[in-house]
Amino acid sequence: MSMTDPIADLLTRIRNAVQAGQTSTEIPGSRIKAQIVGILRSQGFIRGYEVRPGDKGQDRILVDLHLNEGEGEILNGLKRVSTPGRRVYVGREDVPKVLNGMGIAILSTSKGVVTDEEARRLGVGGEVLCEIW
Repeated sequence: MSMTDPIADLLTRIRNAVQAGQTSTEIPGSRIKAQIVGILRSQGFIRGYEVRPGDKGQDRILVDLHLNEGEGEILNGLKRVSTPGRRVYVGREDVPKVLNGMGIAILSTSKGVVTDEEARRLGVGGEVLCEIW
């Protein structure tokens, strides 16, 4: 199966696992997906993750999810913003705030994959990959 939007696939797999009450989910790996789950981990939305070598040279990312309240941020929503068919770029003045700072936007910038807060701190804009809250 060819995947047209691997980031949307990542978000969908995490969303489905959370809704199904699973403790973890496995995702086909890539550098950008590892950077995104790294941000989810640093922001407390997931418990952790592990990149494992898979068959045919394709890494797998095992994502450890929070199951109950009090362990960290509970993932209420994940939204893909920029898609392969409709790219969404913002300048440094227009970096979005998600739910008045209650959520995060993840951007791909010249300084790497960063949160909206980090992009504002670095004074850079970029492609808005997704919003998490």
